[in-house]
Amino acid sequence: MKILFVASVYRHLTVFHIPYMQYFQSQGYEVWAAAGIGNEDKENLQKLNIKCVDIPFSRSPLSAQNMTAYQALKKLFHSERFDLVHVHTPIAALLSRAAFRNVKHGKIVYTAHGFHFYKGAPKQNWLIYYTAEKLAAKWTDHLITMNDEDYKNAQKLLPVEKISYVHGVGVEFTTEVLTSSEKAEMKAQLCLPNDAVVISCVAEMNSNKNHQFLLRNWQQLKQDNPNLELLLIGNGEMEHELQTYVAKEQLVGIHFLGYRRDVPKLLQISDIVTLLSHREGLPKSIMEAMEASIPCVVTNTRGLRDLVQTNENGYVIEHGDDQSLIAAFAKLAQSAHLREQMGQRAKQLVEPFVLDMVLQEYITIYKKLLK
Repeated sequence: MKILFVASVYRHLTVFHIPYMQYFQSQGYEVWAAAGIGNEDKENLQKLNIKCVDIPFSRSPLSAQNMTAYQALKKLFHSERFDLVHVHTPIAALLSRAAFRNVKHGKIVYTAHGFHFYKGAPKQNWLIYYTAEKLAAKWTDHLITMNDEDYKNAQKLLPVEKISYVHGVGVEFTTEVLTSSEKAEMKAQLCLPNDAVVISCVAEMNSNKNHQFLLRNWQQLKQDNPNLELLLIGNGEMEHELQTYVAKEQLVGIHFLGYRRDVPKLLQISDIVTLLSHREGLPKSIMEAMEASIPCVVTNTRGLRDLVQTNENGYVIEHGDDQSLIAAFAKLAQSAHLREQMGQRAKQLVEPFVLDMVLQEYITIYKKLLK
């Protein structure tokens, strides 16, 4: 019995899907992974006795490299017999379903972590990605969505009995709790004043994540709330551009931390978490913040508005509304009581999204497909 997980890069699988792979291993399945770049993440999967196959995916839908990836997938499906293929990320999912379409054995299921077509998306996205999903739908045994807008759009692609709505990929409980002295030491290491109100943003540095929305308002925020400090956690193609902007504008209190593997610890010294993306599926960083009882400031974006409720566990801000953004952070910065109150509500609201609950949702779908 064999199960295959497919994504464009191995990191996607290590960050989101190891618990699901381990579930199948516990049921006696041989688990395989197919992805592109990511040597360290590939090695981590192999240490878990997961067999890895390199597939040269390109994230660009029009890249000729994807034809090579398609041929590699066809060869894999011809040589190995999988009972279930679980695909993730748009290009890898499309190519996998196309390559699997004439395979006589097994089922293929796609988890959409956020369709690239959505309300307000560029027309080009609808033309390319909606058309591609419409084509691939006939090769899809089941489609899993994780936010309300995607679930509704999925019903334009497949009958409702072939679609599921799950609560993300599952967020785990914090296991290592820092003491007060450890928190103080961590703040000192990051050159943060002990009385700082810390805002954290955990996000890849690209145009979609929209760091610029906060940075262009930072000077005003810092002037009104001098104890605010901002941790930018992550790296990406825009990292140098953002650093240059911060230096040019002489913005203070902004710390570029790069890619970190200790995000749960960083959250324990954070007072507010923010994510201002144009596009999301159901972001794990916000769920992790909620599990850590931290209020959030987010944009009115699919996936974000599924998690954050204004005046409940944070604030949902319209894109480009500078004054509302400044006001939201100011309210939280100036009231420890409000942060605590909203943090407690966040902890309650995240309960359906914890890993144990979501894993059971997936197991129900897996059993239905494999029976």
